[in-house]
Amino acid sequence: MFQSKKDLVFIILAGIFITNAVFAELIGGKLIQLGPYVMSIGILPWPIVFITTDLINEYFGEKGVKKLSLITAGLITYCFVLLYFALKIPAVKGADLVSDDQFNGVFGQSMWIIVGSITAFLVSQLIDVTIFHFFKNKTGNKMIWLRSTGSTVISQLFDSFIVLGIAFWLTGKMTTEVYIASAFTGYFVKLIIAVCLTPLIYVGHSVIEKYLHN
Repeated sequence: MFQSKKDLVFIILAGIFITNAVFAELIGGKLIQLGPYVMSIGILPWPIVFITTDLINEYFGEKGVKKLSLITAGLITYCFVLLYFALKIPAVKGADLVSDDQFNGVFGQSMWIIVGSITAFLVSQLIDVTIFHFFKNKTGNKMIWLRSTGSTVISQLFDSFIVLGIAFWLTGKMTTEVYIASAFTGYFVKLIIAVCLTPLIYVGHSVIEKYLHN
């Protein structure tokens, strides 16, 4: 079925990457309170996307990540197109069934949130892969943590501001003060989680290396 072990590794990593990215977009409309600040719950799956991005970067290079990012953006768009039609089709009326209002309340995200999410995803992924390979060219196969964390630190700053900027600030749903505070809150939460998960990068490297060379 697979021409090589490396093909299987790519499919597994791509599956994890796409699943978490799509899931994050689908739940992104829910805002939660973190102390005095507000952030999207869609932030939570993104650290897994960071890890798989870095592993794909390591074994399949810049082209692999860019192609997968474009495919994922297309699949996210596809999901939202299907949701658009699902929202337009009336639900069956009856007890103990999901009503139109309930369904729309969960999945009825505005077009601006969709545009913001996809734009932020593509921009942050392209920045991430560029910075990752900049550090890798400087350090070779050493200091995995540096290129992993360094690329995340910069790319996710852009991601956090772009998605909220397009979806909430430009549309007037957030004041400038709330927008900046919320963007930084989401950014630091993603950054802290990503740093805490750094050991998983090394675990992933170890597992893949053993699999490929056994």
